[in-house]
Amino acid sequence: MNRAGDRSLRALVAETARALHERGWVANHDGNVSARLGPDRFLVTPTATSKAAVGERGLLEVDGRGHRVSGSGRPFGELGLHLAVYAARPDVAALVHAHPPHATALACSGARLLERPFIAEAVVSLGPSIPTLPFAPPGPAAAEALGRAAGEHDAVLAANHGAFAWGADLEQAYLRLELVEHLARIATLAQATGGVAYLPDAAIAPLLEARARAGLGAAADRAADRGRPAAVQPVVACAPAPHSPVPTIAPGASGGRQRAEVAALIREEIARALRER
Repeated sequence: MNRAGDRSLRALVAETARALHERGWVANHDGNVSARLGPDRFLVTPTATSKAAVGERGLLEVDGRGHRVSGSGRPFGELGLHLAVYAARPDVAALVHAHPPHATALACSGARLLERPFIAEAVVSLGPSIPTLPFAPPGPAAAEALGRAAGEHDAVLAANHGAFAWGADLEQAYLRLELVEHLARIATLAQATGGVAYLPDAAIAPLLEARARAGLGAAADRAADRGRPAAVQPVVACAPAPHSPVPTIAPGASGGRQRAEVAALIREEIARALRER
């Protein structure tokens, strides 16, 4: 569940929504944020509201069918997409959708530059691929496609739409979206200097093993189900864009120290994997 620290989950959802606007990842009424409150209960941002204006009082509580349980507004129209991810991934407790410019440009151009990995840390944080899902209007077909993708991925691009990222809490989901945008910007810049050089295939398996040991992603859950040990420490995406600290959605100091220790372990695993390939 979300590591809210000393603040309520409502505060974290509202802060995350405002952070999307501050970063220029949404405009007008774009984007949406949701978090799992408990079994069959979710906290969501309202429709027809700038993310800059989202506050705790404007948030809505909905059930697993998207019906409003509390709140005076209406939930966003893409709620079914979020619910499909939650249904596919019981480990997911938060989802962020936005239109970060570089990632959305790739989603709109048809360039599938993120479907193969080119930075080792990103494999540990996000897995081996950030797929681009074919265009579908928000509705049952789009929800079904996103739910299927969630079984294997922690972030996707949606053609002619934008980017989605999810995680064990709001911070992790936000950082994963940040990393998607950072990778998209790098890939776009690389096109002007000869194109993206992807990681060799031999490097991928050790990085995915490090990812599973860190307890990241659905693959870690499957490994645990097969009896292999998986780390239980809460971990956020370990490679956010270096120029941009996480906004005011980080949890308390003790949680931060724990994540720093695990991130250092992941970096050591990456270095070892690359040395041994």
